[in-house]
Amino acid sequence: MNPFGGIRAVDYTVIFARDMAAMRAFYEEVLGFAVARTLSSGWIEYQLGGNTLALARPSLTAQDAPTPAGSAALQLAFKVSAPQVDQCAEELLRQGVDLVSPPTDRAFGHRTLFFRDPDGNLLEVFAEI
Repeated sequence: MNPFGGIRAVDYTVIFARDMAAMRAFYEEVLGFAVARTLSSGWIEYQLGGNTLALARPSLTAQDAPTPAGSAALQLAFKVSAPQVDQCAEELLRQGVDLVSPPTDRAFGHRTLFFRDPDGNLLEVFAEI
C-alpha cells in the first residue's frame, strides 16, 4: 500500500515572494484577504476556506534562486459564484490591476478571469456555469 494514499487534500500553499511588501499589499488590499497568522516578517498566512495560503521568503528548506521576473512560478484558481467573476473583474480594474483575460465563458463549463499578482504569478477567479 502506498503511504501517500492517505492524502485527501492540499492543506496549504506557499508562494515564495520576491517582493513581500508588494505581495502583501496585493493579497490584503486588492484581494481583501485577512491575515490569519504572522509567523515572522517572512511568513504571512491567509485562511481561504479549509486551506491556508502563505506568502514566504524562501529560507527554511528552499535555497532556490528566485523565479526570473516575467515568468510565473504558479497558477492559483479561486472559485466563486458566476456573478462574482464579473464583480471581481470590476474590482481588479478599479484597483488598477491589468487583466490577462477578462471574464470569459469556456466550453468546458467555467467562467474564468485571469490576472497576475505583483510577482507575476497567474491568478484565476472562476465559477462553474
